[in-house]
Amino acid sequence: MYSKFFSLLIACVLSLSAWGQQAKYVFYFIGDGMGVNQVNGTQTYLAALEGRIGTTPLCFTQFPYAALVTTYSATNGVTDSAAAGTALATGHKTKNGALGVLKDQQTSVSSIAVAAQQAGAAVGITTSVSVDHATPASFYAHQGARGSYYAIGQDLIRANFDLYAGSDFLSPYQDKNQNSPSLYQEAEQAGYTLVRQYQDLEKLSTNKKALLLQPETYSEKDRASIPYAIDRKDPTALTLTQITQSATKFLNQKGGQKGFFLMVEGGKIDWACHANDAATVFHEVTDMDKASQVAFDFYKQRPDETLIVVTADHETGGIVLGRGPYELHTQVLQYQKMSTEAYGKHFQQLHAQLGNKLTWEVAEKDLQENWGFGKEVQLTDAQQARLKQVFEQTVTGAAKDAETLYSKVNKLADTAREIMAECALIGWQSHGHSNGYVPVFAIGAGAEKFQGQIDNTQIPQIISQATGWKMK
Repeated sequence: MYSKFFSLLIACVLSLSAWGQQAKYVFYFIGDGMGVNQVNGTQTYLAALEGRIGTTPLCFTQFPYAALVTTYSATNGVTDSAAAGTALATGHKTKNGALGVLKDQQTSVSSIAVAAQQAGAAVGITTSVSVDHATPASFYAHQGARGSYYAIGQDLIRANFDLYAGSDFLSPYQDKNQNSPSLYQEAEQAGYTLVRQYQDLEKLSTNKKALLLQPETYSEKDRASIPYAIDRKDPTALTLTQITQSATKFLNQKGGQKGFFLMVEGGKIDWACHANDAATVFHEVTDMDKASQVAFDFYKQRPDETLIVVTADHETGGIVLGRGPYELHTQVLQYQKMSTEAYGKHFQQLHAQLGNKLTWEVAEKDLQENWGFGKEVQLTDAQQARLKQVFEQTVTGAAKDAETLYSKVNKLADTAREIMAECALIGWQSHGHSNGYVPVFAIGAGAEKFQGQIDNTQIPQIISQATGWKMK
């Protein structure tokens, strides 16, 4: 009897010990603009590609704990990325447009990343957009205006985190004349090594701090972001999965026994939602999910010491999966070969090359090749006539370009996007943000706290509890 009692006691102690284990390694994924339907739509699309009705689970949707998250800011029912990022980073609500400060735009608040740093953990802030964009900046910057990119870049350097990764600095110079020191120079003086290949990050010694940015050839074309997943054709293009892989290796070596904190933002989910481009959205969510698989593989080796949290700052676009008939045809989206933005540039180049030789017959064939129209994707006579009319208006210059927050495309590309959404039976409520719930998924030490309905300010607080990293 004594032996059985002792064995039971030991089992209870071990159980309590495991339950109370603090997380030492934290992965914090933020899908910018990724509401509940962006996730569900992606899973529905993946199932449709398999020829069935239903959903194909993503890696992160299979995590054992989940909750619904409210996202309003201190001043607005609908938040922007700066205020939402600040809530997710610091646990404090603020005014739309403000970063790392309270709504007075002056009182600084520190983030869970700073708490990790002060506890001795290695810290990495990574993204698929520029390193000074709103969401990553929320973890290190203290600015009343999210557009103060040069000042935000200086805050990045002052924060002294171990790693930053993304497309580039959006504004590396203080003035247009480039008379002031660049942020690259200031970062180097502060001890940062600039690398433009993810493999080079893995080769750095543990006593280095690093800036991982995309190759200069890409920044020359677009320094604001890495390419959309759907547009990625060049194997040299930096990807979110590569960023996550190299960052994990670098921070794990650098953090040692103190562990690490890694924030990974899928920033272009939001951009595609602003453009109401469903195919591109689903590719971006899938792309971030591949990055989360890197974290999950790490977790499987250290399940008692690792916490993975996947959430979003807000929902964008008000995507609707179904628009009247009790049907959904997401499978047609597979025939869209590039983002709406990329197709707009492609068509402009085609027009420049062919000039007056760009006839409707040529354009019709091009739309078939890049959107499947008239072949895999059947159009009504009205849709076909609409495309032809817009084509004629576009080549004559009569049609105005369509503009959203992060893109400007010619009317033909935008009309193709609209018709593809009609064929897929996907609707959109706006080109802006909404107050819709966003999800949070979690696994690992402390993950059981993510249940029910919570506010975005609670997420960093739960991470703090799970790790013991004290937020000030």
